[in-house]
Amino acid sequence: MRGSILYIFIIGLFICTLCGCEDVLNPKPNNILSAEIVLTSPDDVPQVRIGLYNALRSTAALSVVAGDLTADLVVHNGTFTVYNELSNKRIPSTNEAAAEFWRTIYNVVYITNFIEERLPGLAGVPTVEKNRLMAEARLLRGYVYFIGANTFGGIPLVTTTDVETNSNIGRSSKEEILAFALENITQSIGGLPDSSTIGAGYATKYVARALLARYYLYQGDWVQAEQFATQVINSGQYQLEPSFSTIVTKDFTRESILEVGYGATDDPGSDTYSLNNLFVGRREVIPANSFLLKIINNESGDRNLTVSFDVRNQRGNDNGFSVAKYGTSDADNNNIVLFRLAEMYLIRAEARARQGKLTGAGGAIADINVLRTRAKANTITSSNQSDILTAIENERLYELAFEGHRWYDLVRTQRANAVMTTFSSNWKDTYTVWPVPQIEIQRNPALRGHQNPGY
Repeated sequence: MRGSILYIFIIGLFICTLCGCEDVLNPKPNNILSAEIVLTSPDDVPQVRIGLYNALRSTAALSVVAGDLTADLVVHNGTFTVYNELSNKRIPSTNEAAAEFWRTIYNVVYITNFIEERLPGLAGVPTVEKNRLMAEARLLRGYVYFIGANTFGGIPLVTTTDVETNSNIGRSSKEEILAFALENITQSIGGLPDSSTIGAGYATKYVARALLARYYLYQGDWVQAEQFATQVINSGQYQLEPSFSTIVTKDFTRESILEVGYGATDDPGSDTYSLNNLFVGRREVIPANSFLLKIINNESGDRNLTVSFDVRNQRGNDNGFSVAKYGTSDADNNNIVLFRLAEMYLIRAEARARQGKLTGAGGAIADINVLRTRAKANTITSSNQSDILTAIENERLYELAFEGHRWYDLVRTQRANAVMTTFSSNWKDTYTVWPVPQIEIQRNPALRGHQNPGY
């Protein structure tokens, strides 16, 4: 198979034998290397849908690895080279996490392209079901292209399953990829339901709107970021949990908009990229002391529950702290949240602050204090725009730590160099994007000579 864009390694694509295919939320781990996904009869549609969501699952742990291990939240504490390179800021083009993230992104792209090519002409599938699967696929393709562009910069724009085409395809610009992602996201809304009867495991119109809120935040379109965040907040579909401890210890909470589900024996990602294995089992990385000073203070409040301490781990350079969000003993917090309501409040707060909407019911301070009140932290009182923006950056750190946001936040706000050069003497501007994986350059002639600067 030429090019891992067509490297169809579909996590968990299996024949669904249970009525209603309810195992999609906690699917059995099953890896199948296949050159073709079958979609020749209406009976195949549930299997392809499972394959689509499992492909999304395979990106989730790696989005946390990219968003938090590239930033200032952790230090290396183990033996895996891949994590040593990320946390110590010596990232080569051969970094295994970069190669795996690239591959999983294009798994989602491939399955969506396959659905677009095969589903419209498939007889016997109700129109509503066709429209929903097509909308789900386009939304997820828009999502992975969005994270792909913000991770690697310009990447190949792949819109077919044709092997010959995809084995020699160059990079489109980051702007072109983001424009295509936006088109996919907006196209999806019409075919998605208003809500899911199964909960946050499936895409809905409000998942699309939450993604649009994040998209426009990253683009600096404050008006639209505020608009879409408000639509999600006011939808009535989601509620902030009264206690932040629920966010740390439970899956599928009332404020989850979209999360990928795992069972007790089906940990996120493969063994290498399992968050439980990474943060808890092997303690491959541990919370950085600089992060601990921030998260354990009055401003954070109950968000300090994001980390836990065990004196038995305290030896050598190990500070004894662990990330508590994934995989406690009761196995009720293995899931990875992609969107939740608290993020929408933070998006709206930042969008309002950037527009000068600071005080009153429609101001940034009110949104910040919703989360600070929930966390039993001090409420903000300053009405200075600069102070409020600093508070929002800190709130995103407290509230969203280890959910894959920190590095992307620092890059989009142009704060990466200021923060990261203090954190690590190895940091350089190169690391505001990940490298195009060397293995992709070797497989795809059109990528040769088009590596990101500095790698």
